[in-house]
Amino acid sequence: MTTRDFGLFALVLGLLVLTGFTQSWNVALTIFNMGLISAIMALGVNMQWGYAGLFNVGVMGFVALGGLGAVIVSMPPVGEAWAAGGLRVILGLIMGAATIVGAILFWSRMPPGRLRVLGMIAILIAGFFLFRQVFDGGVAAVEAVSPASTGYLGGLGLPVLLAWPVGGALAAGAAWIVGKTALGLRSDYLAIATLGIAEIIIAVLKNEDWLARGVKNVIGIPRPVPYEIDLQNDPGFVERVTGWGFDPVTASTITVKLAYAGLFLAVLVIILWLAQTALASPWGRMMRAIRDNEVAAEAMGKDVTRRHLQIFILGSFVCGLAGAMMTTLDGQLTPGTYQPLRFTFLIWVMVIVGGSGNNFGAVLGGFLIWFLWVQVEPMGLLLVETITAGMPDGSALKAHLLDSAAHMRLLTMGLVLLLVLRFSPRGLIPER
Repeated sequence: MTTRDFGLFALVLGLLVLTGFTQSWNVALTIFNMGLISAIMALGVNMQWGYAGLFNVGVMGFVALGGLGAVIVSMPPVGEAWAAGGLRVILGLIMGAATIVGAILFWSRMPPGRLRVLGMIAILIAGFFLFRQVFDGGVAAVEAVSPASTGYLGGLGLPVLLAWPVGGALAAGAAWIVGKTALGLRSDYLAIATLGIAEIIIAVLKNEDWLARGVKNVIGIPRPVPYEIDLQNDPGFVERVTGWGFDPVTASTITVKLAYAGLFLAVLVIILWLAQTALASPWGRMMRAIRDNEVAAEAMGKDVTRRHLQIFILGSFVCGLAGAMMTTLDGQLTPGTYQPLRFTFLIWVMVIVGGSGNNFGAVLGGFLIWFLWVQVEPMGLLLVETITAGMPDGSALKAHLLDSAAHMRLLTMGLVLLLVLRFSPRGLIPER
């Protein structure tokens, strides 16, 4: 990293410190924690695009799968739901998978002809009706168990930190399936395919209540750090922070956010170190060679499709890991908030502004763009209120300007992206 690069990171850190002094340290730490998670997401996308040139527009689908992993691993199992129909749901899923596997095996082992086609169709149709017969009954029984509070199977009740790699593994597994079917497409078709698959994943999370309560949301996800109320009820903690001149309530929230920041920062440093090591290795040079000229790389004996699948899985794992971390930070899984096009655009802006192909650039973009995303709207509203302060109440222009302040976020993102592409087209920290 150059002196200029350190200066850019110092600028972002200065903005966070300024937020702490002018607003509150709770706000600054909230932005910092989500900035860490955003930086990890940006690293995942940078692996796919910056290393290999894969245009993945389904980032939010893999992030949502990471959040699902947090629910499946850390939430306690719902005993009544398992007793009512849990085994039928599992059996139905096994039968559905067995139908697909059976159809594939039948197709691969039968000689080409009409019999092979008709046999595969017969297997799929029979398997589908049998699957629905078993699965639907189990789902109805599970979702009927206290639907206002549970109505789903729950999880395994394991420590929530284990959910982070599991969430990444779920995203990686989905990436393998997606990659085997879509990575042969041209870049624009790949973008459409990944966006559509992300919409399918989120639609499943919204509608399959037995899995994660759908739009009713899963709340109360366990945390890897203490609860604020527990710290406030701890006499030792209260005495200590009172002696330092802090309010116990404010000190407890700051302590919890600092604990989250330590965990997230450790994960970011590990991923950044691994990504930098991989990028500087022969494997990293090979990936960039494939990105720059697939035909030449293939002529040199490189398996382009296999390497594309490899990096697609790795990048999706990192996005899923970030999704599990974000769900843990929020303490709830809310499928309705996963908007693929909107937030995928935000992650892509982070990568492009920071510097595609440069891991430190992706981290810088994650922090800078998230800071702007959070702070621009209130700052824009304050600016508009200042401009319109002299206008009479009831003025149509004043009302229009105040209503338009809500769009400052998107306007600013577009403006930042245009300025960076005009004056630093390779990003703030370009690829070497």
